[in-house]
Amino acid sequence: MAKLSKYTVAGVAGALLLTGASVLVLSFPAHSVSAESGNGSIARGGGTTIIQGGTGSPSFVPVLTTLAFHAEKSGSAVTGDFECLARAPAGAGPLSAQFTANAMYVTGQITGAVSNGDTATLTGTANITGLGAGSGVPFELLVHKGGPGSTVVLTTKGLPMLVFNEILLEGSIQVFSGDN
Repeated sequence: MAKLSKYTVAGVAGALLLTGASVLVLSFPAHSVSAESGNGSIARGGGTTIIQGGTGSPSFVPVLTTLAFHAEKSGSAVTGDFECLARAPAGAGPLSAQFTANAMYVTGQITGAVSNGDTATLTGTANITGLGAGSGVPFELLVHKGGPGSTVVLTTKGLPMLVFNEILLEGSIQVFSGDN
C-alpha cells in the first residue's frame, strides 16, 4: 500500500472540511431582510409598459408609459416613491409611432404596502397632471414580479377613478417575500 504524504492528507482533510461547511451553510433557508427584521425592501422596479387597450373605445390610441418605483419598510413605516409618465402618439398618419404627447404624469409617495408571493400592492398619494389631474390623489399600484410580460395595474382614486392595466415591455419588477 502506498504511503500518503502529510500534505496530501492535510489537503484531503481540508477539502472535506470545506465541503462539509458549504453543505451546512447551504442547508439553511434564505430569508429576506424585510421578513426577518421588519426592515428592508418590499418592492422595486422600472421600465416601459404599454396600456392594454390604449385610450379605449372608440379610438384605441396606444399609450406607452415609463414607470419607476421603490418601497421600503423601516420599523412600522413604509416609505417609497412612484413615478409614471404616460405618452401617446403625437398625431395620426406618419406621427402615429412618435409617442411624444404627454397624456399623464403621476408622481407620488408610497406610504403603504402588502406583498404576497410574487405580487405587491403599494398605496399612497400622488400629484397628477393630464388625465385624472389633481393633488394628493390616492393611488394603488399592483405589481407582479418579473421581466417583460409582467403586469402592473395602476388605480387612481380621484374623480374620476381611473384604472390602467399595463404590460411590461422592457425592465423588471422585484417583489420581496413576507407581508409588510
